[in-house]
Parts: sequence; C-alpha cells; structure tokens
Amino acid sequence: MIKFLDLHKINLPYQAAFHQKMQQVLDKGWFILGDEVKAFENNFANYCGTKHCIGVGNGLDALVLIFKGYIQLGKLQKGDEVIVPANTYIASILAILQADLVPVLVEPRLETYNINPDLIPAKLTPKTKAILAVHLYGQLAEMDEINTIATQYNLLVIEDAAQSHGAIKNQNSVINNQKSCAAYSFYPGKNLGALGDAGAITTNDDELAKVLFAIRNYGSEQKYYNEYIGVNSRLDELQAAFLNIKLPHLDNENELRRNIAKRYINEIKNDKITLPFWNQTHNHVFHLFVIRTANRDELQEYLKQSNIETLIHYPIPPHKQKAFSPETSGWNTVSFPITEKIHQEVLSLPISAVMTNDEVDYVIQILNQY
Repeated sequence: MIKFLDLHKINLPYQAAFHQKMQQVLDKGWFILGDEVKAFENNFANYCGTKHCIGVGNGLDALVLIFKGYIQLGKLQKGDEVIVPANTYIASILAILQADLVPVLVEPRLETYNINPDLIPAKLTPKTKAILAVHLYGQLAEMDEINTIATQYNLLVIEDAAQSHGAIKNQNSVINNQKSCAAYSFYPGKNLGALGDAGAITTNDDELAKVLFAIRNYGSEQKYYNEYIGVNSRLDELQAAFLNIKLPHLDNENELRRNIAKRYINEIKNDKITLPFWNQTHNHVFHLFVIRTANRDELQEYLKQSNIETLIHYPIPPHKQKAFSPETSGWNTVSFPITEKIHQEVLSLPISAVMTNDEVDYVIQILNQY
C-alpha cells in the first residue's frame, strides 16, 4: 500500500535528534514558554522574513487570536464582516465566528481553488473590515489583487497560511514578508509538522505582536497581572524543540514535493482527470496534490484496489455542514456552485518528501490506466 502520508517515515530521520532534544528539555525542567519556544519564534520569524513570531497552541487559535488582537486594538469590532473563501477548511470560518465577527463567503476560481478576487468587491458592505486570504493546498492566493482591494477599501488582510509553509513568489520573498499577519498550523501532517498540535502567528506589526504575546498567555504581560481578557494558547516547549530540528530542512522537503508535482502534471495523461493549475513558480509548496474527476468515488475505490491511499479535501463544503443549519447561520440553503462542484470532485493523491520514484511511477501508471 502506498500511504497517503507516511508520518513515521517522514519523522524517522529526525528521531535521534528528537530523543536528544527531549532529554535536554527534561533535564532543564522548564516546560512552558522556555528557551525552545523563544528559539523557534526567532527562527521562524527569520525564515518568514518577519519581525515577530508568536507561538500558540494550534492553527485555529492562531487565527482566532489575530482577530481578537485586532479587536483589542480597536481595528475590528464585534459584528464586523470578514471576507473569506467559500472553498476552505472550516477552521477559517470558525475562527471568524469565535471572534464574534461575521464571515462573508466568496467563491473561488475553479482553476486554483483559491478565492476569486474579482468577486470580492460585490460582497463588500460598510461593515466589511477585513479579508481572510487562505492559501489552500499550499498555493498562494492572489495577494497582489487582494492587497489592492484592501488598500482601496481600507481593509485589514489576514493570511491563513496553515497549508503553505515556505510558499514563495520568487527566490527572495518568503510568504508574509510584506504582509500584516499570517496564521500557521504545525499539525503533524503539515509540510512543517510537529508531533502534536502547534501553531504560530507571524507579523511585522509591533503593536499587534505585543498584544498577541499577552493574549495567548491569559492576557498577561507580567505574571499575575492581566492587561487583557486572554486565553491559554501557548506553543508547547517540546513541540517547539521538535520544530526547531525540522525547520532547516523545510525548503528541501518542499522542493521534493514540487518535483513530484511536476512529474504528476507532466506524466498523468488521462482526459477523465483534471490536474491542478500551477505556473511552476515557487508559489506552491504542494501540501496537497489535488485532482478532480466527475466520478470521484469510483476513482478513489479504483486506486484503493490498486493499493494507493487517497483522501478527500474536503467532502462537504463549510456552508453545507450541519453546524450551519437554518437554525444557526442558514448557510445550508445558500448555493455556492463552484465550491460545491470542487467538493464533489476533488481527490488528493499521495505526495510527500519521502515518496520514492518507484511509488510515483506506480501512481502515474495506475491513473493513466483508469
């Protein structure tokens, strides 16, 4: 069986270093907001080309805290509207709701699966105060167009970079280099994955960073003195230690993913399968390699019978989830046809830095025989 993602194999090269680092943390006896967290925050900020990195408990918390930070600074108010892709993982929308803000869903481009900037202006109202841009599957959203709209209408821009660690537009510009803030998840299956839940926020905004460092820690800048109504969402010391070990290898592992993606795109020749759009620049790190087909379930079963494991990202669009029934948001009755088409047709193929050439050969062969 070719696994969709072999986490044991991915982490195997780091196991000796993990054990050594874990022993160091145990010997030091400092387990919350210690030197490993500080080191990772510095390292990841430098990697992203930003002034600040705030380590938090997970990617959802990273998004929620950004919104709460802006509310604390008076740049957002409860009830403000936030533009968000209709085609995204539900965490993007949950974060807006948990901050007592109002999500406004906008359809994606069918080619890229990311939000279509051309459709944003029609969704703006006097209550619109921010755009949440999601870099879905590892491909950057159209940030130049989004930032132009944000400047024209005086909107905040927040980036959901949970799937796009290391995505760059050119060799010298890492994601978020010029942006206000971005939220990252280090869930184990991500390109930069911890061994449990972990997340971070990157920003160049000194004022926002100061508030976020406090909010993540009970709203406290000094122990037992609480300036804000905060939460407990701190990057774990051990997870930070593991991430510090893996971060220097991220660019190389992303390049291995791109190489597999190039092979899939160039060598899968089947009219029944729509391959992902990619202009072969460095704006995609292929957290997922997502194809589309009209008979998705049939294709998935065919691949399973051929010992190829696949996943669906995602089977139900957010607006069709039971959580958003007519008794809550009422989104279940709203139609987003492009988003719905995507969710009915997408299938994610195996892709990772540890796939062998023989495994890639086999996936291509089986798909071409479908």
